[in-house]
Amino acid sequence: MSETEEAVAIAQEDGRDFVTEADVEATQPTERPEWLPEKYKTPEDLANAYKALESKLGAKEEDIRKAVLEEIQGQAFADRPETANDYQLPDSIDESAAVDNELLRWWSEHSFENGYSQEEFEQGIEMYAQAVMGNEPDLEAEASKLGDNANARIEAASNFANKFFPENALPAIERMCETAEGILALEAIQEALKDGSFSGNATPTAGVSPNEIREMMRDPRYWQEKDPYYVNEVTKLWQQVERG
Repeated sequence: MSETEEAVAIAQEDGRDFVTEADVEATQPTERPEWLPEKYKTPEDLANAYKALESKLGAKEEDIRKAVLEEIQGQAFADRPETANDYQLPDSIDESAAVDNELLRWWSEHSFENGYSQEEFEQGIEMYAQAVMGNEPDLEAEASKLGDNANARIEAASNFANKFFPENALPAIERMCETAEGILALEAIQEALKDGSFSGNATPTAGVSPNEIREMMRDPRYWQEKDPYYVNEVTKLWQQVERG
């Protein structure tokens, strides 16, 4: 087909019976850029091909990245149990006492989230136990400081503490008695109470009137419980009043 025939065909496609200059220009061969590969007709075709290639490469890179991450995660969590509750306690831990332990529950969840193995889970518990035990006194060594009758002295101090101190103070006293110095401190208090140089009730002795002493005698510690330390204090007050 000649260029004229092509122009006429273009006009007919547009429903015209005449040919325009634009129709003639459309039939002119387009100059092909030297850099354009043979398989592409126009630069637009080349641009579209690059866009399609970029899309394919991007999707492939995402698939590769996802596969690599899955492989890394699989290797990192390969040795952890199926759930955080599947970790087993070391033989040194009393399982019955650890059921409701908040710290142990936290460590189990932390270990699972980070992919720790059973061995790593146990190592963490043992490290914590060693740190705690490092702060505990050596009871046998402390008892040896008290001499041959250490057991009798410890038992006497315990009996005195249970009688003399209120219940809410006993945990602190028990902690104190884990050392030889704590036992010596309790023994010193006992001696002071025996000779009247110390009153556990810290009752004031100066300027007390007979009526105030009689009021003290109505205290259950005097007439009902017959607390020896309280009775002794009341007696000393009467003696003070009588001496005038």
